[in-house]
Amino acid sequence: CYQAGTTKLHGILERLDSGEVVVGDGSFLITLEKRGFVKAGLWTPEAVMEHPSAVRQLHMEFLRAGANVLQTFTFSATEDNMESKWEGVNAAACDLAKEVAEEGGALVAGSICQTSMYKYHKDEARIKNLFRLQLEVFIRKNVDFLIAEYFEFVEEAVWAVEVLKEVGKPVAVTMCIGPEGDMHDVTPGECAVKLVKAGADIVGVNCRFGPQTSLQTMKQMKEGLAAVGLDAHLMVQSLGFHTPDCGKGGFVDLPEYPFGLEPRVATRWDIQKYAREAYNLGVRYIGGCCGFEPYHIRAIAEELAPERGFLPPASEKHGIWGSGLDMHTKPWIRARARREYWENLLPASGRPFCPALSKPDA
Repeated sequence: CYQAGTTKLHGILERLDSGEVVVGDGSFLITLEKRGFVKAGLWTPEAVMEHPSAVRQLHMEFLRAGANVLQTFTFSATEDNMESKWEGVNAAACDLAKEVAEEGGALVAGSICQTSMYKYHKDEARIKNLFRLQLEVFIRKNVDFLIAEYFEFVEEAVWAVEVLKEVGKPVAVTMCIGPEGDMHDVTPGECAVKLVKAGADIVGVNCRFGPQTSLQTMKQMKEGLAAVGLDAHLMVQSLGFHTPDCGKGGFVDLPEYPFGLEPRVATRWDIQKYAREAYNLGVRYIGGCCGFEPYHIRAIAEELAPERGFLPPASEKHGIWGSGLDMHTKPWIRARARREYWENLLPASGRPFCPALSKPDA
């Protein structure tokens, strides 16, 4: 059966504690840049005020695709990045996410990320104050829980968790690291331990790396927690791009970043595999980040429909494993209406003079 999502009778921790699969949302910055509403570079979210209908539409697409958490579009929306606009942007982002979430019983997560200040100053008090300013808006708007995402350094991520824990709402934290660990060489397992000890309820990774690499990192986080007897819910929100050739810094070091990444886009079938492998690893909060389009979120929801008990509204127009192709007039296309075909396909890029992999610039 099709269903927009579960009702908001339970918060994020109640859902995860019960074993429910939580599907996150996907790409905002990269997607809205392609649609003409975000400027590449600093990647700040003025669009929530300048083009609210565009942001609302993307929230709605993710909701219909099966997301039951919508994050506020507040990436880099701190005072140091946006000066006087920061408060209005954070407030507008909360309003847009809540407006759409209420249509499908989704939760709203207030989202902060790493600061540009940390690399140069490491001033804990100043950085924590930037986090608190955003947090004050999230509390005023009464978001359901809080996410600290996209941290290269676990020390700064710990500071973020410590601030978010001050208000008593559940806290998730994700780092933008791969199997080599953070930029100070702290391993993924050690990062997870530090974050849980700081008070995080949910830990994981987001962005910078593709699906398979992100799952390798999640495995290390899970093992690190188990080794010291700690427990936390696990969360993964990978790129929607394949990046097996990137280095420690992730896809931002690839020569194709950010305007030539399209040949690396994961197929919906790649994402079904990612969702199943994440679930088998014990991850119960599964979503995406840059490059993760609504149809990718639908792929997660469809793959895990047996566990969730329903399909999302966007599946009404999508035959599972290509089953809709059985109505095609051409027999060789009708023959593709089966799981075995799509699950084993090795798609060509259509670019005969391009290499399969790149060499990172850094």
